[in-house]
Amino acid sequence: MADWHGLETDRAAVLAQYDLDAGGFATLNRITDFAAALCDAPIALVSIVEDVRQRFIARTGLEAEETPRELSFCAHAMLDDAIFIVPDARLDPRFADNALVTGAPHIRFYAGAPLVDEDGVPLGALCVIEDRPRADLTALQRQGLTLMAQQVLAALQSRRRDRATNARQLRDAAALAESNRLFRTLADTMPQLVWAARPDGYNDYFNARWYEYIGAPVGSSEGEGWVDILHPDDKDHALDRWSHSLQTGEPYEIEYRLRHNEGGHRWTLGRAHPIRDDHGRIIRWIGTCTDIHEQKMMMEEREMIAHELSHRIKNIFSVISGLVGLSAREHPEMGAVAEDLRARILSLGRAHDFVRPHGEPALSREHTTLWGVLDQLFAPYRGKGRPRFILSGDDPEVDDRSATPLALLFHELATNAAKYGALSAAGGIVRLHVAQEDEDIRIDWREEGGPAVPPMEAEGFGTRLMSLSVERQLGGRMTRNWQPGGLEVSVWIPRRAMHRAQQETA
Repeated sequence: MADWHGLETDRAAVLAQYDLDAGGFATLNRITDFAAALCDAPIALVSIVEDVRQRFIARTGLEAEETPRELSFCAHAMLDDAIFIVPDARLDPRFADNALVTGAPHIRFYAGAPLVDEDGVPLGALCVIEDRPRADLTALQRQGLTLMAQQVLAALQSRRRDRATNARQLRDAAALAESNRLFRTLADTMPQLVWAARPDGYNDYFNARWYEYIGAPVGSSEGEGWVDILHPDDKDHALDRWSHSLQTGEPYEIEYRLRHNEGGHRWTLGRAHPIRDDHGRIIRWIGTCTDIHEQKMMMEEREMIAHELSHRIKNIFSVISGLVGLSAREHPEMGAVAEDLRARILSLGRAHDFVRPHGEPALSREHTTLWGVLDQLFAPYRGKGRPRFILSGDDPEVDDRSATPLALLFHELATNAAKYGALSAAGGIVRLHVAQEDEDIRIDWREEGGPAVPPMEAEGFGTRLMSLSVERQLGGRMTRNWQPGGLEVSVWIPRRAMHRAQQETA
C-alpha cells in the first residue's frame, strides 16, 4: 500500500469523486446494524477519513456524525493490510490519552476493516467499538467484517461519478448482487436465529438456522406464520410488543418460548432494531432470537431455592422472637429486657429483607435511598440514649440491585464493630459520611470510642465478602485502616452503579 501521509492533496481529490456530501447511505446503515449484531458490539461505523476530520457516513449506536482526524482510530486501520485490532485502548500508548477513550464513548475495544479502493487509495474503515476490553474477534466475525467492508466498498465505488461508465455500473451491480448473496450466506451460518421485516411488520426473511431450529419448511414463517410457533401463553404479549415497536419505532425486545424441532418449547430472547433512511423513515427491521432456555431454567431454580432459604431464615427470626416472648411471660421480671431483645430480633429480620437474594420483591418506596437502607440495617444496634451511628453528607438513591451488596457490606462492618470495635463499648460510635467525588460516591466509615483493635493480617470470609460486594458487584474500591481510635474504612462506588436511572443519564 502506498504511503498517503504525504499525498493528502491527491487523496482529497480521489475522495471528492465519491460525492459524499450527496448523502443516501441507507444501505450502509444496514451493514453497520448487521456488523454490530455479528460482532456483539454496541457501536459500528463506516468512517471516511478526510484531511482534518473523519465523518461517519453510516453508524449504529453513535449519535456523532464526525470527529477530528487526530482522534481517529480508523486513520490507523485504513493503513493496515488486515483487520486492525485494539484490545484495550487504555493500555495502548497510541490511544491511552485519546479523548474518545478518556471520555464518551469510552472506547476500549476497537476492530476496523480497512476500506481501500481499487486504486489502492485508503478511504477509511468499517469498524466495531465496545466500551469494554476484549481480546479479539472470532474467526467468523473477522470473516464477516471483511466481507461487509467489501460490500461497503462496492456501494461506494458505484458513486464515483468520473468512473460511472456502463461497463463499470454493470460490474458494480454484479459485485453488489454477489455481496448480497454472501450477506445472506453469512446470516445462514450465524448461530443466532436471524429474521427481517418490512416497515409495516411483514416478516419476509428468516435465515436457515431459524427453520432448522423450529423444524419447519423454508418459507413457512413468512408473513404471520412465525406466530404459530410461539407458545400459546406468549402470543398475545409478543404481538402487543411487536405492534408497539411498529407504531413507535422503538427497538423490540422480549423473552418468549418458541417451538423446538425436538418437541416442546424453549425460551429465547427476541430483539429487533429499525433501519432508517436519511430522512429518519424506517425502511427495514432486522431481528435476532437467541436461545436462553438453560439460563432461564437455571435462574428459576436458583430463585426458587433462594426464596425457600429466605423464607426459612425469616421463620427462624419469628421462632426466636416467639421464644423470647414465651420466656418473658414465664419471667415477668424480665419483661423490659425481653421486649428490647424482641425489638432487636425483629430489626434483624427487617435487615434481612435487604440482603436476601434477587428474585424476591423489590425495595419498597420508602427505602430507596442509602440512608433508608442503613436505617434498617443499623436498627438492632441502636441504644436508648446516645445515638450509635451518626450519618452526614449526601443521601444518594439506590435500587434493589445495589441495595443487596451495600447491605452485605455494612451488615458485615456493623457486626464486626459490635463484636470487636466501637459498638462493643458502651460509649462507642460510628460516623458515616457520604459525598460525591467526581463520578464516584465516597462513603467513609469511622469508629470512635471502642477498644484498640490490631490490624488483621489474614483475610477472613467477612473481608472477602466485603471485597466481593464492593469490587465485583458494584465495580468500586475499598481501603481499610486500623487507627488508634478505631477502624476507618473508605469506599468509592461509581455513581451509575447505585441506581439504574443514573446509568441512563450518565
